[in-house]
Amino acid sequence: NMHGVDWTAMKEKYGVLVPYVAHRSDLSYIIGEMVGELNVGHAYVNNGERPMPERIPMGLLGAKLEKQGSGYFRVMEILDGANWSSSLRSPLEDIGVDVNEGDFIIEVNGKSTRDVGDIYSMLVGQAGNIVQLTVNKEPKVDGARKTLVKPIADEASLYYYNWVQDNIEHVTKESNGQVGYIHIPDMGVGGLNEFVKYFYPQLNKKALIIDVRGNGGGNVSPMIIERLMRPLTYLNYAAGNTEGTTSPTGMHLGPKVTLMDKYSASDGDLFPYRFQQLKMGKTIGTRSWGGVVGYSGPQPLIDGGSLITPFFGPYAKDGSSFVIEGEGVTPDIIIENDPAKLYQGDDFQLDKAIEVALDEISKWTEKIAPIPPFPDKSGKKK
Repeated sequence: NMHGVDWTAMKEKYGVLVPYVAHRSDLSYIIGEMVGELNVGHAYVNNGERPMPERIPMGLLGAKLEKQGSGYFRVMEILDGANWSSSLRSPLEDIGVDVNEGDFIIEVNGKSTRDVGDIYSMLVGQAGNIVQLTVNKEPKVDGARKTLVKPIADEASLYYYNWVQDNIEHVTKESNGQVGYIHIPDMGVGGLNEFVKYFYPQLNKKALIIDVRGNGGGNVSPMIIERLMRPLTYLNYAAGNTEGTTSPTGMHLGPKVTLMDKYSASDGDLFPYRFQQLKMGKTIGTRSWGGVVGYSGPQPLIDGGSLITPFFGPYAKDGSSFVIEGEGVTPDIIIENDPAKLYQGDDFQLDKAIEVALDEISKWTEKIAPIPPFPDKSGKKK
């Protein structure tokens, strides 16, 4: 019912702006404002063919650099990478690259950095190319050494990887190794890969924190929920083992909590909703985005643009009302993060999740039972 909006009136309201459209982006803006009147999730307009400014490809070193009083740039921090993965390669951690935190970059490809305002101006177009850096422990040319490095085009995946690793380390330390941590960035291929990457290595943890803060949505939340809900049927003994293993395999036995926030969107809304409805554990953080009226594909336009037209949405299993849309999911425990503190590494939401997980561990009764006495089938009387 178009949410009760008089759609003919909307055409008239925004139609008066059409004569002033001077660019494809102007038209997209007007259409976007018009569909915004519906107050519904997943109603978008995507721009079509239009003049585009040339993008300047930049080579990045996977490091935080800072210009010093000497004029040279100092390596303040090198981002950790998983260099066996091409998408998580940290250039300064490559084998053979001789650059350390605290070093000064004296030259790039033989040109001094001393009088350069921005070192990245020397790395334009260098992503994927071999670059020679001259570095020194001191801000001077004497005693400097040369090394070769291959810059990357984007550091976002490295920053994300470091954030996840820092969270795992913090949870491990604060829980004395009892609690595991998994962040799921979206409910698509990338999110499934992250879940698999961190879920199976942590099956032996007594509790799990599943973090869907910033989850961009998708459609795989049922698959993840089903895996987290696997019930224990029996235990398996294998020769030489001192403890049984679960059946089905690949299941976690223990309490679970979910972290969520206002950027938990779309299927990132639905995950905590499922978690609550199925009584899987506590949800912690802030109210989610609230956009779950979805779509299954764009409507293409002749110039390469498209319209996203939502046409399905969830309602309560008792049929009482539509759910989540325009409201979001309210967590069981509401706690805000202070942005300044969070930037400094103090994550109040994560700390609360650790506290709740440890409390749940103390009350959890279902454990892996000890191995029973081995059977005696000798036929001897006892």
